[in-house]
Amino acid sequence: MRCGPQNQGAASPKSETRTSGLRLVLAGDVMIGRGVNERLKHEPAAYPWGDTKALFEQGDWRACNLECVISDHGVPWGATPKAFHFRSDAKNIASLKEAGIDAVSVANNHTLDFEYEAMFEMLRLLDQAGIAHAGAGVDLDQAARAAVSRAKGVAIALIAFTDNQPEWEAGTRRPGVFYTPIDVSDERAQRLFQTVRETHRTSDVTIVSAHWGPNWGYRPVGGNVRFGHALIDAGADLIFGHSGHVFQGVELYKGRPIMYCTGNFIDDYAVDELERNDESFVFALELSAGRVTSMRLYPTEIFDCQARMARGERAEAIALKMARLCREFGTSARWIENEGVLEISGS
Repeated sequence: MRCGPQNQGAASPKSETRTSGLRLVLAGDVMIGRGVNERLKHEPAAYPWGDTKALFEQGDWRACNLECVISDHGVPWGATPKAFHFRSDAKNIASLKEAGIDAVSVANNHTLDFEYEAMFEMLRLLDQAGIAHAGAGVDLDQAARAAVSRAKGVAIALIAFTDNQPEWEAGTRRPGVFYTPIDVSDERAQRLFQTVRETHRTSDVTIVSAHWGPNWGYRPVGGNVRFGHALIDAGADLIFGHSGHVFQGVELYKGRPIMYCTGNFIDDYAVDELERNDESFVFALELSAGRVTSMRLYPTEIFDCQARMARGERAEAIALKMARLCREFGTSARWIENEGVLEISGS
């Protein structure tokens, strides 16, 4: 097959000294179920990360969207029709630890693939592993709550929502995901904006993880642009978007990055030779004084259930595609050939 310390409570007041020289490392959809799970029965826990692992080790704080449930239990979701169900064995929480993942988004369309029993086990496993998680929980309050973790003494808050799977929406007394329609006037969106405002007041860095939009397309749908701007206006320092199988451009809105879609990072999916859903990046962001000052994007590709650094002409082609998409937002990006990195500055 072609493969492609949890703190869920309120944040403490902002640090006296804001972020300085802090390096965040982000990756898009990490799906370690199905074929990847089969490989992990015979390969070491670090296998899915391939030679990208070294970049994660260079980060002070690392996060991804966990595009599967990690559990040994549960049955495939059957309440409504669903084509794909992704689950990874409970032992594979070690794979996230191998990459040093500090936080994950679990607000997506696979968190409840094996119903509530599996989701609850995954949340327990993440807690036990000291991996912060946001976007799902026993009720709406927990699903909507910012997950706060620390790096170099800096409080980094992750808020995660999705516009997928409305039937999984968490409620006052119902477990599920933090479902929010992409409509700034919707009361659920207003709750999200209020959460961002409150989190911004008490955390040094506020990141909003958005699992939004269609599966395909190199450009965000119009509603996402307006919604992303509203999240920044509410106090988000960074929008970490994903869900689509291909990456989209980065916009700098009021000096803050909106990563509309970071694409697939690890999976076992068939590759569309036109859309190239096996291409993405390791996104490394440098922060100073609480603001992203630069971004360095390292081109990657998925092969044999493993993320790998793209090389040579392939790396350059991936980078230049991203540079073109960024220019559509007025964002300047330059390819540094001898370093194999696309640099976005001016944040």
